[in-house]
Amino acid sequence: MKADLQQEFVKLYGKEATDTYFSPGRVNLIGEHIDYNGGLVMPCAITFGSYLLISPNNDNVFRFKSLNFSEQAEVPLNADHKKTGEVWYNYPVGVIAHFQNDGKDLQGLDMLFYGDIPIGSGLSSSASIEVVTAFALNDLFNAGYSKLDLVKLSQAVENKFIGVNCGIMDQFAVAFGEKDKALMLNCDTLEYQAVDSNLGDYLLAIINTNKPRKLAESKYNERVQECQTALAALKQELDINYLCDIDSETFDKHKHLITDAVVQGRAKHVVEENDRVKLAAKALSNNNLAEFGRLMYASHQSLRDLYEVSGIELDTVVDYAKTNPNVAGARMTGAGFGGCAIALVKKESFDKFSEEVSAHYTSKIGYAPSVYASLIGNGVGVLNEVVKS
Repeated sequence: MKADLQQEFVKLYGKEATDTYFSPGRVNLIGEHIDYNGGLVMPCAITFGSYLLISPNNDNVFRFKSLNFSEQAEVPLNADHKKTGEVWYNYPVGVIAHFQNDGKDLQGLDMLFYGDIPIGSGLSSSASIEVVTAFALNDLFNAGYSKLDLVKLSQAVENKFIGVNCGIMDQFAVAFGEKDKALMLNCDTLEYQAVDSNLGDYLLAIINTNKPRKLAESKYNERVQECQTALAALKQELDINYLCDIDSETFDKHKHLITDAVVQGRAKHVVEENDRVKLAAKALSNNNLAEFGRLMYASHQSLRDLYEVSGIELDTVVDYAKTNPNVAGARMTGAGFGGCAIALVKKESFDKFSEEVSAHYTSKIGYAPSVYASLIGNGVGVLNEVVKS
């Protein structure tokens, strides 16, 4: 891959790149829709990601080219950097603007980006581009940021420059990911634990439903509001700041305070999902993939029935997975209403699984999903270091 990209860089810029960096995408293994409720999520880095080849120039410009997109740009070093429409290079431009606003000295760069993350799949291609750019600039110019600084900087770019009000999980996972480890992360405190997650004879199948997620944003905001309503009701008797400050047992004792049945269901999912993350960490640490798989199915059922953020596309994938003896567990991942499901599939059976889930899905939905195989990979780094580790 690196050699192929170097050839492309030479074609485009007439010289070789001096440095190559890689940042992965991510999936959330379990712990869905609880990051804004003070709970735990369990993302991991995947083996797809964003590659960045760089060479300094003496022209005082930043040049942006990509093998995935036709748009390219040449931006003066000291320009007043602003977002331009919806083009891909807004992400690296936003990172550069943040560095310069912090008073960091940069010089002109020729940059080539290439990503093998499916665009729009919910696997965090935007966070991957932000983090690989931030890491590269920090490395090249000795800017002095810690890895956590780069995570916060990348989130700030997404929030303020791009204008997407995302949480910090995506940037954190692609920066701090470790091979064969999941990250049990508290999105509020940013405390985390790297959980041993050796998948053994299994791999992570990522099934992109290829359904546009048109409902996700409006329904997301609706769920946030419903959780706030539930929290306010529970605060009548409980001294808590977040729904995830309590466990399932405490919730059962006080759920009568939430008089709306739908809102009560939303809160039940959040509290129980947070408990499932803790149980999942134990299962993975003990190499108990059967128990982890059971928790994945339970998570999906809760997201489908209590939180109502699934849909026929995601349910079709998970329902098929339950019938396949070579699948340990499956669930939707991400905001829902489309996007991706994940499944733990025996490595030797992946090709057959891919064919069968595609046929089943196509017969029911009318178009095909995209199926990918991944392991749990490393976070951002210099490409040589990523390959060696």
